[in-house]
Amino acid sequence: MFAAVVLTAASFAPLTVHAGLFDDEEARKAILDARTRIEAMQRELATRLETKADKNSLLDLASQNEQLRLEVAKLRGQIEVLTNEVANAQQRQKDFYVDLDSRLRKLEPQKVNVEGREAVVDQGEQRIYDAALGQFKAGDYRGASTSFSEFLRRYPQSGYAAAAQYWLGNTHYALRDCRSAITAHQVVLKNYPDSTRAPDSLLNISNCHVELKDKVQARRALETLISQYPDSPAAQTAKERLPGLR
Repeated sequence: MFAAVVLTAASFAPLTVHAGLFDDEEARKAILDARTRIEAMQRELATRLETKADKNSLLDLASQNEQLRLEVAKLRGQIEVLTNEVANAQQRQKDFYVDLDSRLRKLEPQKVNVEGREAVVDQGEQRIYDAALGQFKAGDYRGASTSFSEFLRRYPQSGYAAAAQYWLGNTHYALRDCRSAITAHQVVLKNYPDSTRAPDSLLNISNCHVELKDKVQARRALETLISQYPDSPAAQTAKERLPGLR
């Protein structure tokens, strides 16, 4: 019977635990198994002590008891390691899903305020528009013209479409291409008459006609501006310029 106990104890070789080898379910099973073996050892030892009375047997049992105590200590240590593994795995999983959710939210279309109006834009749309506007502000008018044209081709229904069309007209004007500038600003008036950019487009059209030495068309653009957008800041500027075009 003692041999059986020794063999049983020897069979409980220390578990090899390494981060990442156990998933949550496997770790829980290992913990339960270790606890079951500890309880079995303790019951076996108690039974032996109760049934053996001679001195030699007691000494043998005392030796076995010490061996079993050491084994139990090892198993308890392994249980602590496995418990810690489970907790760490659960925290890593939680962190992963939080990070994933955050990344997905960044890719989702976002509501933005575009010149006083709410619009929904995706990240690519916002990035291209901002890059084109950055080129214009940096003085790269030819590059900005190409970028705004590409933006309008890809996102014709964008909340930034009116602004992009307006800035496209300004890139042409900055490149001294007044005819193309007039055409671009006329698109603003035709497609986005309610845009806050429309009054300024009329003002820019007038400027272009002045550059082309066409005072009649320049004056007409200002008169249209004052008539259609009387409360806009651009209308006040138009009133100030009209006398100079007589």
